[in-house]
Amino acid sequence: MATTKAQGPSVAPSRWSALLFIGLGQLMIILDATVVNIALPSMQRDLGISDGDRQWVITAYTLAFGSLLLLGGRIADYTGRKRTFLVALIGFAGASALGGAAGDFEMLLAARALQGGFGALLGPSALSLLTVTFTEPKDRAKAFGVWGAIAGAGGAIGLLAGGALTDYLDWRWCLYVNIPITAVAAIGGYAVLAESRREGRARFDVPGVLLVTGGLVAVVYATSRAESDGWGSATVVGLFAAGAVLLAAFAFVESRVAHPLLPPRVIASRTRGGAYLAVGLTVVGMFGAFLFLTYYMQVVKGYSPIRTGVAFLPMATAVLISAGGLTTRLLPKVQPRVLIVPGMLIGSVAMLWMLTLEPGTSYARGLLVVQLLFGLGAGMIMPVAINYATHGVDQGDSGVASASVNTAQQIGGSIGTALLNTIATNATVDYLASHGRSPAIAKQAVVEGFSTASIWAAGILVAGALIVAVLMNTPNPGRQAAAENTGSDTDTDGAEQQDASSVEVVTVNRTRAPTAHRR
Repeated sequence: MATTKAQGPSVAPSRWSALLFIGLGQLMIILDATVVNIALPSMQRDLGISDGDRQWVITAYTLAFGSLLLLGGRIADYTGRKRTFLVALIGFAGASALGGAAGDFEMLLAARALQGGFGALLGPSALSLLTVTFTEPKDRAKAFGVWGAIAGAGGAIGLLAGGALTDYLDWRWCLYVNIPITAVAAIGGYAVLAESRREGRARFDVPGVLLVTGGLVAVVYATSRAESDGWGSATVVGLFAAGAVLLAAFAFVESRVAHPLLPPRVIASRTRGGAYLAVGLTVVGMFGAFLFLTYYMQVVKGYSPIRTGVAFLPMATAVLISAGGLTTRLLPKVQPRVLIVPGMLIGSVAMLWMLTLEPGTSYARGLLVVQLLFGLGAGMIMPVAINYATHGVDQGDSGVASASVNTAQQIGGSIGTALLNTIATNATVDYLASHGRSPAIAKQAVVEGFSTASIWAAGILVAGALIVAVLMNTPNPGRQAAAENTGSDTDTDGAEQQDASSVEVVTVNRTRAPTAHRR
């Protein structure tokens, strides 16, 4: 079969403008998480949400997002990544407006779930647009460095905006803020983004969608029910068992159907598989910490929302420096695990440092240290893992590969929030039961709950570092490029080597894509 060199989208003169508007879409997703975290105590008071249910404001979004991401990635691949991106932006803004107008907890949850559904279209379409736009190694490293910096900057903006909007206006404006961002991103994206899609008639794996969605919902719901029912209850055990069976059935179906939702070839690479695990386990270990720190500042320390936002800035700054400076420079030169493994270990140290927090601990000795460690670790992990999660994948699968890493991130967030919130809540209740109740004891009980959950989170991160160290055996990028130029094979992962070549070659009969994205 004849092949020809792809005219990479990376040479398109508008690629950096495209990055701006793609990045705005990603910024909105990041903003939504951090803004809502800051506003959550105010939402809880205003709508009368219990401590056990408060995590559902986060989980309703991440669960819908994570469960539907694989479908969203396939929709982007087949119907057009630009079109999916624009539709998702508008839908996300509409769901945000509905959440801002919510009059009760149920309406807020419905809006958050709807946000998650449109986010499942927005996340993979944005990342797949980035993947097919930047294919040259140097440009790709810069683009993903910027992508990681956007995550850090988005966190900083979200924390400040969440605090300011909650303090000076109302928590509802933390959701309304998505509307003007959507307007800019949609107008700019319509003007500069080039359309790209997978050739052929769209075929969607409906059984796969139902199985993976049902399995993930069962696992996350089981984790959240453990807080009220106990880990050994029939309901929780039954839900875990059902989730395991459904996910096992999903894996079986994907290996048998002609057009799988998640083609096994996408996750067969040890590099991409390691990247997905790194993202998922990092978020499981770290995501709950943001919720804990928010409540520690506002409930235990008595910070206002705006002061809480300002207090979070060192973490966002550390992410920017780590991702935009250190990681971007090293990413084209070293193996991904050289950055990811130390990053996960640094994150585990941050979680263990949370054990030193007491109601009277000073900001500099407690919160500042935790945040700097978190920021440094996250900046070393996320840009690298997200880059290599789409490494070497055929452009026709870029949407589902992007969706897979987003799935790992969102489901990790769902499980991490539900698991760690359950552990923390149970530890707090036990402390109150044995020490009585008073304002001082109540604050100490909250801290004890967070400390217990932090130990679990640290253990998850250490385990993740060990797994990635063993699994992810990608060679040095410079040595791999030299090997490809001489025709030799230095990669110990055969699937990886085969996938890497598919980015550079295309069949002659695939010429109907637009010029900017011809494959």
